[in-house]
Amino acid sequence: MALDVVSVLVDDYDEAIDFFVGALDFTLDEDVATDDEGTAKRWVVVRPRDATTGLLLSRASGDDQVAAVGAQFAGKVGFILRVDDFDAAYERMDRYGVEFCESPRDEAYGRVVVFLDVAGNRWDLIGPRAT
Repeated sequence: MALDVVSVLVDDYDEAIDFFVGALDFTLDEDVATDDEGTAKRWVVVRPRDATTGLLLSRASGDDQVAAVGAQFAGKVGFILRVDDFDAAYERMDRYGVEFCESPRDEAYGRVVVFLDVAGNRWDLIGPRAT
């Protein structure tokens, strides 16, 4: 048994793909048009490189879903992205224009910074402690 994908509500498929592939260096594994009761949708899965678990980018529809975009975790960090080279990942994300909520800091578990994804969800970027 394995956790394959986790659904994340987004406003726009293409903007979300651009963010995850461009800013976070994920791969676009699936992008398939679907038709759900007459509503054009897409099955879009992105994954960190070499990861098995991915994100299903789900375009919000209806008032409740639209209101939940960026608030799926009620302001808490909902995702943790662990990288081998913190500085390289941070610099790439910074160049891309990712919004960081703080400056990087060292904790017992590694170097960490909180950032917002394209939808406004909070993430931790975690790497090895600075030496």
